[in-house]
Amino acid sequence: MSLILPEGWREVLAAERTKPYFDELTKFVAEQRAAHTVFPEEKDVFNALKTTPYEKVKVLLLGQDPYHGKGQAHGLSFSVQQGVSKPPSLVNMFKELKDDLGCPTPNHGSLLSWAEQGVLLLNAVLTVRQARANSHKDRGWEKFTDAVIAAINERETPVVFLLWGSYAGKKTKLITNERHAILKMVHPSPLSAHNGFFGSKPYSQVNVALESAGQPPIDWCLPNV
Repeated sequence: MSLILPEGWREVLAAERTKPYFDELTKFVAEQRAAHTVFPEEKDVFNALKTTPYEKVKVLLLGQDPYHGKGQAHGLSFSVQQGVSKPPSLVNMFKELKDDLGCPTPNHGSLLSWAEQGVLLLNAVLTVRQARANSHKDRGWEKFTDAVIAAINERETPVVFLLWGSYAGKKTKLITNERHAILKMVHPSPLSAHNGFFGSKPYSQVNVALESAGQPPIDWCLPNV
């Protein structure tokens, strides 16, 4: 497998390519693809970085593990490809989006529009074996995505870090630059959404933080296709 970083990220993450873990990670994912079905497709592994270049990141929305169902994952956290049923967490995200900003629920689950506006939809782990949640955990992806977060922390332009759930919340240790905003909230999973996600107004809070930093807000409303 060839893990080629997208242009715009190569320079800031160049050191990661030279570290032993990255070579081991590359070999592991290649072996997994040879023996099993792995999501997302190889061409989509770095979609978050491809769609949201380093210098255009305004918001980081951190997920944990890619969806492990057929046709779901396409390299953007929480997002599914058009034509694929919305997973429960995404359904809850759209419910809160409607309550928060009045956005109609779209007829699809693709969050590509957010990514194109500067919302880096990053998972902590970027690949997964079909039907085996967390199967590629602790194989090196976390080191790589921690380096992505650390690189964003170095940005001069303020970024809003939107961290849902305890796993994402632990990443605050990587965000040491006081110019950035951190919004820690309950995860939209059905297991926790009724314990504080609903009513948390994450989307409007992100926009308030962006505007207070002199940046234009995100248009969170997604058009139908």
